[in-house]
Amino acid sequence: MIPTDLTPAFFPPFVVAEPPRRTVPFVFNAPHAGDLYPPAFLAASHLDAMTLRRSEDAFVDRLFGGVVALGAPLLSARFPRAFLDVNREPYELDPRMFDGRLPPYVNTRSMRVAGGLGTIPRIVADGQDIYAGRLKVEEGLARIEGLYKPYHRALRGLVKDTASRFGYAVLIDCHSMPSATATRDDNPARADIVLGDRYGTSCSPFLTDLMEAVLRARGFSVVRNKPYAGGFITEHYGAPSLGRHALQIEINRALYMDERSLQPIGRFGRVASDLATAVAELIECFTAAHAPQRIAAE
Repeated sequence: MIPTDLTPAFFPPFVVAEPPRRTVPFVFNAPHAGDLYPPAFLAASHLDAMTLRRSEDAFVDRLFGGVVALGAPLLSARFPRAFLDVNREPYELDPRMFDGRLPPYVNTRSMRVAGGLGTIPRIVADGQDIYAGRLKVEEGLARIEGLYKPYHRALRGLVKDTASRFGYAVLIDCHSMPSATATRDDNPARADIVLGDRYGTSCSPFLTDLMEAVLRARGFSVVRNKPYAGGFITEHYGAPSLGRHALQIEINRALYMDERSLQPIGRFGRVASDLATAVAELIECFTAAHAPQRIAAE
């Protein structure tokens, strides 16, 4: 079994890439970019590492690495999504996965749990069961205490500090999505980018409009909220009436990586550069529109 003390396996469990000085009211987050797969986790699964990585938002932290030079911090998980998903409620757990009784406060009935994608996932992205046997309840709770809660403390701290400095904060939650080809569905190829704002509730409509415009200006095709409207992070960190804006961005993996080998492709650098340019334009326009609010806060 995986040790209760998670420090040796994930040290550190997440990283914050900080600019020399925070100069913009933006925070970027890559919660599913983690790529550390400890031997004990692999031993507990009947899947190989490559199959487990199908749930990973591979290289998203590198794709958005340019935001640090723009004056914004970037928080990235190092533990993989297949091990623990911080874009869920803290206790969305499937009782069928565990040997022992879960505490009464656990949410065992959510749609995400039913689909196998709770806080501790039962399946990987293509629907295969992760574990060869059941986990001990104590092990599941240890992951939440040792990884999930510290991660969200760090994210809340970044958002709170940004709002304190500037009078408001914008959280961009960064993800990637499989292409239609990779998922072998019958739908047309997915758009390059899906923006999720919980159907207009997690951020100012102006932010979503602006993000779509700057991305389209760089040649990306963009849709909103379908099939991804934003998860726990977008929903719970977005409170536009309080000056807290949260917007999820999903990048089509076919743009920048080989989805079978899980390796970056030749145009990776170009995509990263185009994203950095679009984000720079977003920051400039959004902060200019909010300049009176910032002056009032100062």
